[in-house]
Amino acid sequence: MEKKTIAVLFGGQSSEHEVSCISAVTIMNAINTDEYEIVRIGITKEGHWLYVASVDDITSGAWRNSDTTAVISPDATRKEIICIGPEGTKGIPVDVVFPVLHGLYGEDGTVQGLLELAQIPYVGCGVIASAVGMDKLYTKIVVDTLGIAQATYVSLRKSDLKDMNGALDKVEAKLEYPVFVKPSNAGSSKGISKAHNRAELEAAFVEAAKHDEKILVEETIIGRELECAVLGGTDVEASGIGEILAAAEFYDYDAKYNDAASKTIIGPELPEGKEEEIRRAAVAIFKALDGFGLSRVDFFLEKDTNRVVFNEINTLPGFTGISMYPMLWNAKGLDIRTLVAKNIELAYQRRK
Repeated sequence: MEKKTIAVLFGGQSSEHEVSCISAVTIMNAINTDEYEIVRIGITKEGHWLYVASVDDITSGAWRNSDTTAVISPDATRKEIICIGPEGTKGIPVDVVFPVLHGLYGEDGTVQGLLELAQIPYVGCGVIASAVGMDKLYTKIVVDTLGIAQATYVSLRKSDLKDMNGALDKVEAKLEYPVFVKPSNAGSSKGISKAHNRAELEAAFVEAAKHDEKILVEETIIGRELECAVLGGTDVEASGIGEILAAAEFYDYDAKYNDAASKTIIGPELPEGKEEEIRRAAVAIFKALDGFGLSRVDFFLEKDTNRVVFNEINTLPGFTGISMYPMLWNAKGLDIRTLVAKNIELAYQRRK
């Protein structure tokens, strides 16, 4: 049987560039090469799309020195990757795309829009789910309609910080310290701060504004951090539950990827009925956002009350060695090769 061609996109212009490269290596190593020819396309932090010769080049970082540009044509009649290099220009027909891009300019509906224009099947959520899921504020607005508890919040825009005292007063009028300050669009906890007083809140505003125009301020929920993976198209399945034991005060970027003391537990003991409540809520949120393919949905289990509180959704979760999404499905009997194959299969289902 003739092999199909799968293009894997990685890197990107977001703050999660390095994590994307690691996820992409995991996924490429899991793709069935008897069935697929893999075309690797790396996107630099500056936004340059490059043809990448090997997985080893990704691991070493040498891919950024590629002398060949590789872009996906938006022309639906072509369905190809256009490579421009020292030997000239050539087109590579592509059957399906796996956009292993976390964060802005990849997980947020932008690349999904390009692939919709090109009418090429692709892994993961579509334009709407990707865009809304990436934006914490608009996710909250959708989840508000479901009756699922979430942290009380205040939203601001970067322009509001011109009147810094007014912005600080707005938050203090509704929330008590400590509060979490987040860019509405960012991933891997980039730009997130915990503020215990007015001075820290001002500094947190400035930090969050480096990452997005919209800023979200939330009450602090004290409790266990729990995550659930979802998979499917028309029929959606939820995995079991994973728990995060953060080494830092909260599970920020450094605690996730650089602190060995941070731990994850698959299948933690939970109060009766809470696992099913979280699994149902994860599927409901995924469907409400028009999700398709895969996502990881994060919750808190509030201390003392055992209230399940929605935190956020990740529509293209990590596939690193410590990422919860593949670990949760592995615990359900889906190894990484099967999980990747299932997601590629779902890409074709949506296009049909």
